[in-house]
Amino acid sequence: MSRAAGGNLEDEGPERLYVITGGRSITSTPVRLDLVTLIVARSRPKRGMPPEQAAIIQLCQSPLSVAEVSAYTRLPISVITVLLGDLVADNWVITRAPVPPVALPDRALLEAVIHGLQRL
Repeated sequence: MSRAAGGNLEDEGPERLYVITGGRSITSTPVRLDLVTLIVARSRPKRGMPPEQAAIIQLCQSPLSVAEVSAYTRLPISVITVLLGDLVADNWVITRAPVPPVALPDRALLEAVIHGLQRL
């Protein structure tokens, strides 16, 4: 599966997703992942890896969010979080918190500056 031509799971039933996750709905390793958590591969995929995990590692050579990984692989977020948890536990990928939004100055300070400028 690549960014341009991901695997098409839309026509497949839930049995395929069950097989991909080994029947799990949560990862065995406690990993905090949300939609904007960035995923970065530590290396290239290894021959013999499950294809879904190899695709994730290939995609994440550059940082991608969990939501982007889900979109590119066309796998549900629930499946992606299980697979990512396994990859984190096995040190194939690392997670990064998203870049926090810039802290805005206090509203009262901004109003004081505006009033000061208006008096000029």
